[in-house]
Amino acid sequence: MSSMTLAPTLVRRSGLVAEMTLVLTGVLLLALSAQVVIPLWFTPVPLTGQTFAVLLVGGAFGAMRGLLTFTLYLAVGAAGAPVFSEGASGWQALLGPTGGYLVGMLLAVGIVGATAERGWDRHVLPSTVAMVAGNAVIYLLGLIWLGIYLGTNVAETLTLGAAPFIVGDLLKIALAAVALPTAWSVIARLRS
Repeated sequence: MSSMTLAPTLVRRSGLVAEMTLVLTGVLLLALSAQVVIPLWFTPVPLTGQTFAVLLVGGAFGAMRGLLTFTLYLAVGAAGAPVFSEGASGWQALLGPTGGYLVGMLLAVGIVGATAERGWDRHVLPSTVAMVAGNAVIYLLGLIWLGIYLGTNVAETLTLGAAPFIVGDLLKIALAAVALPTAWSVIARLRS
């Protein structure tokens, strides 16, 4: 079963210009959210608003449009635009200590987007499950890469790359998991 996702429901026009506008808006949202940064002195991984934007883009755009959006975001950053956290750019940012989180975000967009296409974004509980699954993939790939990059053991890697972020990520998951069903509810009320 496939249902329409939020973004194309809100954008009434179709065609190449509408698609490009959605994708570029998503890239801008991702880039801006990466600049909401709280650097932590004890870890090379900053606290950012980016995971929130990743979950929203996946849920609102669906799998393919979300993957295209995040892939373009990565390409723009790799090409030198300062779109990664703290204005970083280039291949060194992708291959640095947070590179695994970025790859995890790409997969998370696809996971959350695929569940949204199945209607999981219309109710808080399934939306939350999708967001937790997406965030788990971000952590998994991010922690694996961080541990390899730093040469740390599992406990050290968790201390540097997960423990400081869990509370904030739970808050971002909750906000995103409520935002999408709320938007659908508003749309339903406006249409009736």
